[in-house]
Amino acid sequence: MVAPKSTPPRPNPTVNTNTGTKMHKRSRSGCFTCRLRRKKCDEGSPQCKACKHLGLKCEYKRPVWWSNNEQRKQQKETIKNIIKRTKLSEKTNQTSTTGAESPPGLSHSLPTSATYSDVTARTRAVSVDSQYSLEYDFNQPPVQESFDLYHPQVFTPQFEAHPHYQTYPPTPYEVDIKTERQMYVNDVPTRRDSSISTFSTYQPPPSHDTLPPLPEDAWVQEDIYEAHGHLFSPGEEGLDFNFFDFSHGSPHSSQQAVIQVDDCDRPLLDHFIDNVLRLIFPILEVNQHGSARTEVILPALESNKCYLHCCLSIAAIHLKSTQCLQSEQIDSDIMRHRYATISELCEALNRDTDHIQILEATLGMIFFQCSVGRPDDCLPDIPWHQHFQAATSLVRKLELPDVIAHVNNAQMHPPFNMTLTSWIDILGATMLGRAPQFANTYRDKHLSASTSGLCELMGCEDRMMYLISEIACLEALKLGNVLDDMQLCEHIKLLGQQMDLTELPLGAVDFPYSSTGAVRPKQLSRNMTAIFRVAARIWLCSLVPGSSKYDQSMMDLVNRFASLFEFIPAGPEGFDRSLVWPLLIGGAHSTPSSAFRHVFAGRIACLGEHAEFGSFGRMVRLLQEVWRQSDDESKAGQRQNVHWRDVMRSKGWDFLLI
Repeated sequence: MVAPKSTPPRPNPTVNTNTGTKMHKRSRSGCFTCRLRRKKCDEGSPQCKACKHLGLKCEYKRPVWWSNNEQRKQQKETIKNIIKRTKLSEKTNQTSTTGAESPPGLSHSLPTSATYSDVTARTRAVSVDSQYSLEYDFNQPPVQESFDLYHPQVFTPQFEAHPHYQTYPPTPYEVDIKTERQMYVNDVPTRRDSSISTFSTYQPPPSHDTLPPLPEDAWVQEDIYEAHGHLFSPGEEGLDFNFFDFSHGSPHSSQQAVIQVDDCDRPLLDHFIDNVLRLIFPILEVNQHGSARTEVILPALESNKCYLHCCLSIAAIHLKSTQCLQSEQIDSDIMRHRYATISELCEALNRDTDHIQILEATLGMIFFQCSVGRPDDCLPDIPWHQHFQAATSLVRKLELPDVIAHVNNAQMHPPFNMTLTSWIDILGATMLGRAPQFANTYRDKHLSASTSGLCELMGCEDRMMYLISEIACLEALKLGNVLDDMQLCEHIKLLGQQMDLTELPLGAVDFPYSSTGAVRPKQLSRNMTAIFRVAARIWLCSLVPGSSKYDQSMMDLVNRFASLFEFIPAGPEGFDRSLVWPLLIGGAHSTPSSAFRHVFAGRIACLGEHAEFGSFGRMVRLLQEVWRQSDDESKAGQRQNVHWRDVMRSKGWDFLLI
């Protein structure tokens, strides 16, 4: 009689005394083998305990297979095989040490051909060469089967009986493991994820004796990658996955995000995490997958109450615009959290403490608006440039310009908040017709040819953004009547020559997808930089006294600009929403017969309803009004330039189109 199995009680999840949301944060410092297996790594050196126990190759240096989907699947299968081989070997050794008079345990069962996952193993006759068969002759001498790399065979468990053949793998088997994860908000389960992993012990045979062995610490794939790196996809372009200096530091594997939120705001938090978060930093997500979530937003939601209110307000705006909600409740949620954000900011500023938290919340209030909302949203709000004035004061107080000025080599990481500030500063200055607040810092960075992290965060190369800052300064001087026409043209000529130095060789702009269908981040960055470069040229040429969008040189630039969008992925999963500023500049200088307008209409159609939201939707609305006014004047025989900034002022729009 077999006693019924008792199921151990399932432990309750550890609950913080405060109300909060539980989220697991994946380690970015554990070995890549444990990260592939989704297991916790103790980060031991030179091998972690898990890899050492299971006989796996412990790799802290990023291997070639990490970012290639096919190679990652193959590596995962290989790891499964090694794990099963190790487990079966331990099981077999444990069985062999059991005394002859000791019966096996009730829960122990020997593997049979029915349990084999390998096709060859299932079709073999167990009565012939399996040591578990009743007809197996244990007195026969072990026979070494000859192995040929070109005619591989699967070795059977009979070789395990002789110590000379202990290195050969045992009979393969297969195990399915189900993993479940539960998310809690205010102690209430809200989301449940489950996955099933299948581990197989089939291991490919060892290499042929006549072939030279590979070095232990060098893989042939690395040589292939170095020689043909342009053929590989995302991670094989040598990306730095720890590029930025995040204000929250590097995440720990044991750390969990506990987000305290009221019950009434729980749906807004869920909506922000599930639907809004992925829209905010699409280029950073391509360059450093998951870092926007685990290293920027979730830690700030956990530790920064002001930031949390900002994100809840953004979630309510997105919910209202995407689901076309028109109710007092949703407007109340938007204004309630917007007011709470401002109140928290004012209190923190009065205390003159927590400057980093204030800065990240202020930047969130400015930048997150670019991903949500409709152009006709009429709820009262503080203009973005007033928020940015507070942000620049905090940046100076934290001395971030000095910090980023010293980031001139690969060992130093730019502060994330300063990089985001620089992006808003440079392109935001073009919205106002002013010089950027930190233009001198960008000029020094340009002269020293050092990075600020703009390319990794937003896609456009840093030196191109520095030149856009210089053009903004030049336009501010022009609007202030500081320069005469001769001086202005001389500066335009010099900036044009500087832009010539950034031009890529012929054929450098190419499709950003690899053969496996993954996006190649560096190629995408080259393509986006090319678009920003042509847009900057259009803007620079428009500063020439007496220039017109009907000039042949200007029309050629706009047509060239339109042709580059062939190399940018379109649609909701594409990157058009990361190109709002160049689309505005190119579109504002396009003529009714320009190829750009046809291309632009096609991109909007691919985006569908997503083209109506955020900065992209506001840019579309602005261009439509610019075209309406300029085309009407053109039909009347008056080919005058209608500046998009004048249209914004006349309509009372205070958009940040970046």
